[in-house]
Amino acid sequence: MWRHIASNAVTFLIMGLFLLGGLVLWGRGQYDAPGPLSEAICLQVERGSNMRTVGVKLAEQEAVTSAPIFRIGADYEDKTGDLKAGSFLIEPESSMKEIVDIVTRGGASTCGTEVVYRIGINRISTQVRELDPATNSFVERAEFTPGVDDVPEIYTQTKSKADTRFRIALAEGVTSWQVTEALKSIDMLEGSVAEVPAEGALAPDSYEVRSGEDRSAILAKMQASQEQRLAEAWEARDPGLPVASPEELLILASIVEKETGVPEERQQVASVFVNRLNQGMRLQTDPTVIYGITKGQGILGRGLRRSELRAETPWNTYVIPALPPTPIANPGRASLMAAAQPAEEEYVFFVADGTGGHAFAVTLEDHNRNVARWREIEAERGAAAAGNASTGGN
Repeated sequence: MWRHIASNAVTFLIMGLFLLGGLVLWGRGQYDAPGPLSEAICLQVERGSNMRTVGVKLAEQEAVTSAPIFRIGADYEDKTGDLKAGSFLIEPESSMKEIVDIVTRGGASTCGTEVVYRIGINRISTQVRELDPATNSFVERAEFTPGVDDVPEIYTQTKSKADTRFRIALAEGVTSWQVTEALKSIDMLEGSVAEVPAEGALAPDSYEVRSGEDRSAILAKMQASQEQRLAEAWEARDPGLPVASPEELLILASIVEKETGVPEERQQVASVFVNRLNQGMRLQTDPTVIYGITKGQGILGRGLRRSELRAETPWNTYVIPALPPTPIANPGRASLMAAAQPAEEEYVFFVADGTGGHAFAVTLEDHNRNVARWREIEAERGAAAAGNASTGGN
């Protein structure tokens, strides 16, 4: 009898082990399988949350099939203690394993609300925007100019939330003085700036920053990025360029940046200046004259006077026979590469064509025709503006 009981017990034990093994395999399959989510969501993980509460929230949003399996799977992978607070974008059909990886690997929010401080050539603005998970695009909630507009309440509220992301976006062609002054005005940053970085030393880009981050550290990050970009452009430069050093390439790129209105023209604009340097011609470009007047401290806000075109400054390329001594702005990556690899053209002239771009020419005769056409366009626009003013715009 005891043998019979023992035999049954062993049988039941074996069956139990098989069932347990099957249950584990089933749970693992559920953990690794694509999830039920049909549209992307933005998962909010509050400070003090744990995998159990996150699993329950995911189940309520129909992003996982089982909150317990989600928690057990995270515990099995030894990631329970790595949970980060923040806002995380969960894509459709994400598995529980993928979601665990998302909420534990980095801690940086990937969706939700962010504040963007935009440093442009003509203005500085602050934007509050929110990522719409369904379209994966941002929706603007508020925008204002600091020191000019009233500060919206949504900005004050958003800035104080723990999961808000902050970003500083530098436009191509801004000066180092403009960037430094803008950083000083951003109230969520800390620290002073001992001196304005060298012109051209900052990489125009979008930088994610933290509340309380040091201003000098942010500038250092921008400088390191520009150093790398310049090194890459210098390494990739065409042979025979009329620039003797990376610093001269940076100067040329800054001029290309300020003269380019249409991105597709960068290499053509660069070719004009390269051809002029190769032929010993003065560059004769207005942005260098403007820089000689403003030193990069703001915008001129008016047209150039003839006396200013003739004035002897280190940057006036109507007077000096070569490149100016320093960059005149912070060029972006595209302008650096255009200066390093200009178009193979014979152009030595260009003038505005009325579309935002330029009309290029090889000969002075063709250039004069392009200039005459541009003056006709200016006259037509002036007459139209005067007519609108006299009729009240009707």
